[in-house]
Amino acid sequence: MNFRAISHVLGVLLVFIGSTMAAPLVCALIYGDGDAAAILVSLCITTGTGLPVWLKFRRHKDLTLRDGIFIVTVGWILVSSFSALPFMIHGAIPSFTDAFFEMMSGYTTTGATVLRDIESVPHGLLFWRSMTHLIGGMGFIMVTIIILPLLGIGGMQLYKVEADPGQVITGEKILPRVKQTAIWLWGIYLVLILIQSLLMWIVGMPLFDALCHAFGTVSTSGYSTKNSSIGYYQNPWIDWITIVFMFLGGMTFMMHYHILKKDWEPLRSNTELRWYVGFVVFFCAFVSFDLWKNGHYGGFSESVRHGSFQVISILTTTGFTTDNYELWPQAAQMLILIVCFIGASAGSTTSGIKVVHYEIISKYLYATGKKFLQPLAVVPVKINGRIAEQPIITLAVSYFIVNIFMVFAGSGIMSMIDDMDYFSSMSAVISALFNIGPGFGDVGPAHTFSDISPAGKWFLSFNMLTGRLEMFSVLVMFYPSFWKA
Repeated sequence: MNFRAISHVLGVLLVFIGSTMAAPLVCALIYGDGDAAAILVSLCITTGTGLPVWLKFRRHKDLTLRDGIFIVTVGWILVSSFSALPFMIHGAIPSFTDAFFEMMSGYTTTGATVLRDIESVPHGLLFWRSMTHLIGGMGFIMVTIIILPLLGIGGMQLYKVEADPGQVITGEKILPRVKQTAIWLWGIYLVLILIQSLLMWIVGMPLFDALCHAFGTVSTSGYSTKNSSIGYYQNPWIDWITIVFMFLGGMTFMMHYHILKKDWEPLRSNTELRWYVGFVVFFCAFVSFDLWKNGHYGGFSESVRHGSFQVISILTTTGFTTDNYELWPQAAQMLILIVCFIGASAGSTTSGIKVVHYEIISKYLYATGKKFLQPLAVVPVKINGRIAEQPIITLAVSYFIVNIFMVFAGSGIMSMIDDMDYFSSMSAVISALFNIGPGFGDVGPAHTFSDISPAGKWFLSFNMLTGRLEMFSVLVMFYPSFWKA
């Protein structure tokens, strides 16, 4: 591997992350909560570390795919480590393990928190915490892809690792140039955040809260500025706006691009979009019906609002809550647990096992069954009107199997590390691996991850990173052949 070129890119990443700390610094100065000094010192340390590395290795620019895998994996760890500095220096989260967990959770759009009293944290630190969603939602490598060509480095190898895994399956790209694609995606992303912020502010949410919640909604992440999440506001308008933008965040951003271009054919032909809408309608309908049937909220409209909110929040791996769903009827809870295993669309800001994986596997099983009855029949597996070749089917099936294996293996490890009950252990791993946030049991919506041991937090942080980077980008580094020249 070209470690000089790798160091160059990592230096650029640190300079970028250090520079973004200017926004929470301004916020801290405006509110005067006493956190400005911690953010300023962190900004100087992060930028001061990255800038010399960038300048020292700026002449080394050739990257291979293996270099890209290393940069993406190590980059998330490095950035999370430096991003933890403001919380540690201020004392809001004095432990490095806890601060790292919080930042890894933020960047991977998991939304799991160790904070017991979020509302006591200063505004500048809360804004920085939510900004990790803003950056991580689209992937900070996507920002780097915009910057690197200006430095003479191609971004394709990084794009293939972080941004492209889902599109390998769907087989679609937006634009022929990676930099153009990154700019368009980020433009759409920021416009959606701006629109949601304004709508939330108009219907009664304070502007600071509106911005932070918009960062966590479109990025399908889930950090709130309130202990009781969206439920704090008790505002149906806020709930419905959040529902809409969580759903939009769960769509592949390629669809948003086509909508802006008034190109409606991809929307009609995209089979994953139809499956996504179908999943949403099915689970929203059945959870809402169960809540209404059991009289949990008294009225049909309230049941639909709370049921739909929680289904879409979990299905898109956002993790916001309006109520404690562990107090819901058992059937509704079971459906929410099932939804945890579904992660919206490929090419979106969501994580987990994507809808397209279920589409491919379902069609493959159907084709296998038909060939069993009619051995000579040719039954192709089609995605978006095109035949999916065997490597794509193998990738989808392998991804599903590895995820399920990691859930069960990870649950056993968590039980041994923390002596948790099996359901809480499994829920914690599902929450981290699929980047959901709240789970069930000891990590349910009424709890935080603060009571988990340091070893458990490091293990869950690894699961967050692995899930966010589509599994194989991280696991391949454990192959001995990865490190061979």
